[in-house]
Amino acid sequence: MRSDIKNAVMYGLFIGVLSIIWLVIVQKIWPGVKDNTLSLYEYLSGLIPLIGLFLGINAYRASLNGEMGFIQALVQCFKILIIGGGIAVLAGALYIGTITETGTASDLSGRLFAALLIGIILAFGVSLLLMTKSRKID
Repeated sequence: MRSDIKNAVMYGLFIGVLSIIWLVIVQKIWPGVKDNTLSLYEYLSGLIPLIGLFLGINAYRASLNGEMGFIQALVQCFKILIIGGGIAVLAGALYIGTITETGTASDLSGRLFAALLIGIILAFGVSLLLMTKSRKID
């Protein structure tokens, strides 16, 4: 398997599994989070993709001997987010459909859209932070 795909799968799994664990913990420990209002705990969940992307892109840059452009980093971020997001979406849909009685698909879709926007913003930020070819876009 190519190193970029292997890296994306590994850190995508990291984000996806931690997101599942976070979902279960938040729903079990803080049951008041089930309504349509956002809480501090949901804002803290943004640390999961931030840490996963940072570690994944840092490892990817190391595999490229420390030379990585912005577009290379951004594409790798999107690969990681697609895998991690796919796992989180499937787990969230399964959780809403089978385990919880109060959640609905519209609750999940609103949070997924917010997670998508946060993921895109984080991808741009991490790519800018970790790129090493400052004068070259690709």
